[in-house]
Amino acid sequence: MTRSEFSQLFDGFDNMHILVVGDVMIDSYLWGDVTRISPEAPVPILATTGRENRLGGAANVALNIQSLGAIPIMCSVIGKDDAGAIFRELLEKRQLPADGIIASSKRKTTIKTRIISHNQHVLRVDEEEDNELNQELEKKLQEHIIELLNTYKIDALVFEDYDKGTLTKKLIEQTVTIANEKGIPTLVDPKKRNFLAYSNVSFFKPNFKEFREGLKLDLDNNDENELIKSARHFLIDQNMDNIMVTMAEKGVMILNKDKQYLIPAEIRKIADVSGAGDTVISASTLALASGLTPKLVAGIANLAGGLVCEHSGVVPIDKNELLEECFIKLASQ
Repeated sequence: MTRSEFSQLFDGFDNMHILVVGDVMIDSYLWGDVTRISPEAPVPILATTGRENRLGGAANVALNIQSLGAIPIMCSVIGKDDAGAIFRELLEKRQLPADGIIASSKRKTTIKTRIISHNQHVLRVDEEEDNELNQELEKKLQEHIIELLNTYKIDALVFEDYDKGTLTKKLIEQTVTIANEKGIPTLVDPKKRNFLAYSNVSFFKPNFKEFREGLKLDLDNNDENELIKSARHFLIDQNMDNIMVTMAEKGVMILNKDKQYLIPAEIRKIADVSGAGDTVISASTLALASGLTPKLVAGIANLAGGLVCEHSGVVPIDKNELLEECFIKLASQ
C-alpha cells in the first residue's frame, strides 16, 4: 500500500461502529517509592505518590477502537457497587456510551490494582468474581446485544474474553449466529474457559500460551511447522476464517485455509506489555472490517501491539503514531 492509501484507510476508520462484548474492568494504579523493608514481615513498604483508575479489559479495547477513530459500543455487566460507579464515571470522562452496560447487584465490578515503584511492577491485586452469568443476566445481556445490532450499523463485533463469566457458551453461539446472518465480521480475543466455543467466527486471536493451553498441546514456539499444522487443523475443525497467534518477541503468525504468514516483531524498548493484546485485537478489527488481506491485518496489528508496549501501564494506541509506523514499515506491501 502507498502512503496515500494508508491515509485513506485510517480516515475510513472514522465511519465505523464496532460492538465490543465481554468482560469490562477497572485498571487501577498505585504508584510509590520502595526504600525499606517492613519490620513486621519481609515485604517492601511502598510510600505512595499517586493513584489512578483507567478503563480495562473490554473497555480498554473500546478505548483503543476510539483512539483509532471508530465508534465503539460496549455490551457487558458490572456490579451495582462503588467500583461500578467509578467505571461509569470513567466512561463519561472518555465520552464512551454506556447504554450497553448492565449493572447488577448479583455481580462484582472487576478491579485490577497494579502497585508500581520506580517503573517496576511490584504487585497486582485482583478484586473480582468469575462465575458465569446466571440465566436472568445472560438473557438480559443477549437482549441488549440484539437491540444494539438492530439499532446501529455495526461494522464488526469483538468478543473480549477475560474468563470473568460475562461470555457464556450459549451467549457466544447465539451472538455469532446473529452476526453471521447480518454479514458482520466476528473477532475473538479468547481465554481458556470458552476456547472451544467460538465456532464460525471470522478471526480468532490467542497468544501462544493461550493457544497451547486451550488445545492442550505440548508445543514449542520454535516449531513453526507444528504451530501452523495445529492452527490450521483447529481453524478447519471450528470453521473459522482466520487465526492469528501472537508470540511476543517472535511476532505474529496468521493463517487461513490456504495461506500462512509469519510477521516478525519489531525491535523496541519494552516498558510494559499490559494491554498489548487489547490493542492488537482493536487494530485487527478495524483492518479486517476495512477489507484488508490477512497479511496486512497482521502487519498493522503487530505494529500497534509493539507501540503500546513502549509506554508504562495500560494505554490506548495513538492513531497518528501507528499511521506513521505503517508508512515506514508496511508501505511497500
